Amino acid sequence: MASTKILTVEEETALLQPIDAYVSGIQQKIDALRAEGTTKIVSLQSSIDAAKGDRVLTREERDQQVAGYQAEMAVAKKVEAANKDEIAKLIADAEGYLKQHFDAEYLNPVKASCAAEREQAKVDYQKRLAEVESEHKKLVSGLTDQQEIKEEKYVHKNKQFDAKVSYQQELQRIKDREHEAFTYRYHLIDLLRMSRFTFAEKMAQRWESYRYTFNLRDFLLNNGLYIAILLVFAMLCAVTPAVKGTQLLTMQNILNILQQASPRMFLALGVAGLILQTGTDLSIGRMVGMSMVASTIIMHQGPNTGTFFGIAFDFSGVPVVGRIVLALVVCVFLCTAFSAIAGFFTARFKMHWFVSTMANMLIIFGIVTYATKGVSFGAIESTIPDLVTPRVNGFPTIILWAIAAIAIVWFIWNKTTFGKNMYAVGGNPEAASVSGINVFAVSVGAFLLAGILYGFGSWLECIRMVGSGSAAYGQGWEMDAIAACVVGGISFTGGIGKISGVTVGVLIFTALTYSLTILGIDTNLQFVFSGVIILIAVTLDCLKYVRKK
Repeated sequence: MASTKILTVEEETALLQPIDAYVSGIQQKIDALRAEGTTKIVSLQSSIDAAKGDRVLTREERDQQVAGYQAEMAVAKKVEAANKDEIAKLIADAEGYLKQHFDAEYLNPVKASCAAEREQAKVDYQKRLAEVESEHKKLVSGLTDQQEIKEEKYVHKNKQFDAKVSYQQELQRIKDREHEAFTYRYHLIDLLRMSRFTFAEKMAQRWESYRYTFNLRDFLLNNGLYIAILLVFAMLCAVTPAVKGTQLLTMQNILNILQQASPRMFLALGVAGLILQTGTDLSIGRMVGMSMVASTIIMHQGPNTGTFFGIAFDFSGVPVVGRIVLALVVCVFLCTAFSAIAGFFTARFKMHWFVSTMANMLIIFGIVTYATKGVSFGAIESTIPDLVTPRVNGFPTIILWAIAAIAIVWFIWNKTTFGKNMYAVGGNPEAASVSGINVFAVSVGAFLLAGILYGFGSWLECIRMVGSGSAAYGQGWEMDAIAACVVGGISFTGGIGKISGVTVGVLIFTALTYSLTILGIDTNLQFVFSGVIILIAVTLDCLKYVRKK
């Protein structure tokens, strides 16, 4: 019964013919009305653009040509306006006909035919497998030589594979047929309206395109980790009320997560540029500690009780705004300087990123710990947080700093030559060098951008925490930043990644850490959890890379 529903190519063409004939007839009338109007306007506009860009002509000749074209265009616009209502009626007629006849008389029968073809293809595939299996058993039963039996098993597997490939090709052919039938309506509308679609029509085409190109394995490779993390987060939301007697998913908790994530966003955006070039940075946490110390010393509430290299600094005489700006400048300078050092050794001597940034990490921690004797410098001026990151009706404006950073870094990555060169160097540094890109400058530039972002993020973290400057602060933050980038799709293979992915990665990690803390999960177990996520994320990234290869 299923085979009787299958349409031949001739039968499908016959179903489409009356629809095609009716709409094509209307299209011819529309084209005739547009010939001296809209069509001519488009042609004249192209001529005007060409004349303006023609450097062979003198300025007077260009102006003369453009004036002539514009005079013709004025006439064409009058024709277009005169025919506008008639064309609109014709388009409405054609669209009404399509709405009444296309699905019922063409698309639905084709879909039913494709469904029947899939069933028939499956039956044929199973039948072919049964035939192959029967032939194999018959041949093996007559063989005694082990080598011949081994060869027959190899041939048998090849036949099974060939049958599977043929089945998959048939399914793809059926899928193509159904897709082409669906899109033909929009091809006709495209001609009628000159590529102007309604919002609903655009969404319908996007959904069909997604459905047509959807591949379960690719989907799981790209989104499997996100799905798993969302399930874990959903479980935490369900468990928290029972364990702690409080709701996890509240507006206040969401704002707390966003507030906590804001300084970390700067760090992740910085290291993302390095990972984009197959690198990393192990010194982020120590740069945070160094900047926290520097910021707290400068913005300290009153004279400093602790010393730095034996010197007790006192910036209390400097106006508050001046201390805020000075702290930011010092943080950015220190982080950029150390990042530049690591970038120079990495780019100039081809030193591995792991080595150069690990050396940075050790140097920074050693200097700051020795200089401060491991002492915390206490709190900053209490008025500073309200000046830099005030709460407006309960909304923490520190989030706006993170949004600004996201927008600026997105612009650098996507709209500047430097950003495009970063992708090129990350994808293939040798090819980038041959094409004229200064690989050394791009590599060092990525480190400098990272240093600036580290400085800003650390300064904001100091203000968020109201000081507490200590060399030990920020320990393990490099892992959080790197993990957020990897979870967000920044590939260690280089040249692959988006700012949106980094943003999502930071929010995911911060939300999970916050949730686990509310549940009272030990910090050490949270490290285990982070490590597992990193391992899974990098594994999925490697699988995608291997598949491309």
